[in-house]
Amino acid sequence: MTILPEYWLRGPIEGFPDLFQPIVHALLQAQDEIHALMKEFPSELLWKRPAGMASPAFHLQHIAGVVDRMATYSKAEPLSQGQFDYLKREGKENPDLTSQELLVQLDLQIAKFLKFLSTIDPKTLSDFRPVGRAQLASTVGGLLFHAAEHTQRHFGQLLVTVKVILTD
Repeated sequence: MTILPEYWLRGPIEGFPDLFQPIVHALLQAQDEIHALMKEFPSELLWKRPAGMASPAFHLQHIAGVVDRMATYSKAEPLSQGQFDYLKREGKENPDLTSQELLVQLDLQIAKFLKFLSTIDPKTLSDFRPVGRAQLASTVGGLLFHAAEHTQRHFGQLLVTVKVILTD
């Protein structure tokens, strides 16, 4: 098995402007590492919350949801009812969900986000975009970067939570 360097050391990803490479690299790296971490993680442990931490299932759901919501906001669109419903379900225990199902959902959202990202004109990065019901100020670039940064942050939390659960 060949061990590849991290995405940021593999060169540009075709189909994305240079300005978007850090976003693409961060999302693909997190996706790879999440898959490696969760490969043999037992589904019956998805909802464990050691020391009151968020469960692994929450992190997987939340990453997918945030990526989806940041794409919507960067298009200057309001969230759909389906997105609000998904947000309400994030972290709500559902013993029928499996690790594999959560990974499929994550992969679908990342693929959808990357496809969307490939269509964005870099000249729009500083365009204003309102966020949420309060219409908080952001930009296209801020939202795109936040999707990647937030994914990395929650991957770190997922990593620690999974390691704690597996050592109990």
